[in-house]
Amino acid sequence: EVQPVESGGGPVQAGGSLKLTCVASELSHPNNCMGWFRQAPGKEREADATIYMRDGDAYHIIPVKNRFTIPRDQAKNTIYLRLNLLKPDDAAVYYCAADGKPRGGGYCTDYSAWGRGTHVTVAS
Repeated sequence: EVQPVESGGGPVQAGGSLKLTCVASELSHPNNCMGWFRQAPGKEREADATIYMRDGDAYHIIPVKNRFTIPRDQAKNTIYLRLNLLKPDDAAVYYCAADGKPRGGGYCTDYSAWGRGTHVTVAS
C-alpha cells in the first residue's frame, strides 16, 4: 500500500522559509508522480507542484513558481517542498500525494494515495 507521510510544517514569519518532506512507502511505477497540494481554511485543495519521480519533470502552478521548488530523492521515494518568501496567504494544510499518473510536462492526475497533511502558519 502506498502511504505518503508528510513532515516539516510549523509556524514561520512572513518572508521566511520552510522545507516540507514527504516519504512514500512505494510507487506502483518508477515514473509515477508525487506532488504537493495545499488547502487553506474555507477553500478547496489546490496543487502547488508535482514531479515525475524517475524523469524529474516538474510542474509548478504559476503563483508559486518562483518561490517554491520540489526536489526529489527517487531512491527513497521522497519529495520535498522548499517554500521561500512565505506570505500569510500561503498558510494552509499541505498535503502530499503519491502514485499519480504522468500526463506530460510534469502534470499529473489520478493520485491514488494521500498523506494526512502538515500545517504551515505564516505570521505577518
